[in-house]
Amino acid sequence: MQTVLLIEDNRYDAQLIGTLFKRLPECRVLYAADAETGLTLAMSENPDLILLDLGLPDMDGQTVASILKDMPASAHIPLIAVTAWPPATARDMAEAYGCDGYISKPFNANAFLAEIKRFLKPNNTATAETLL
Repeated sequence: MQTVLLIEDNRYDAQLIGTLFKRLPECRVLYAADAETGLTLAMSENPDLILLDLGLPDMDGQTVASILKDMPASAHIPLIAVTAWPPATARDMAEAYGCDGYISKPFNANAFLAEIKRFLKPNNTATAETLL
């Protein structure tokens, strides 16, 4: 079973994403409503993928992404920015923050799940050119 860490402060978005993951029974989803909890879970659970909302209440997305990518224990974990910014801005922010990809809200459920599967593949080569 693969583990996905969702760091998202918006309960509605978190519930929607959690519901979508029910279509991927091979995934276990961990949830953090703030950056501090998310960083703690990333270190203790070693997830296979991290979905990061860039607008968190306690820490900005750039700082969280930087911490995750600078720590040897989490630097290898694919990090996808999930944001309501327009797609072009989301892409630029994801690249600037060192994310491996991005998903713009609102998103198409099937495209979202396909993108998640792509990042969960062993030895993935996904880049920040991702757009939903």
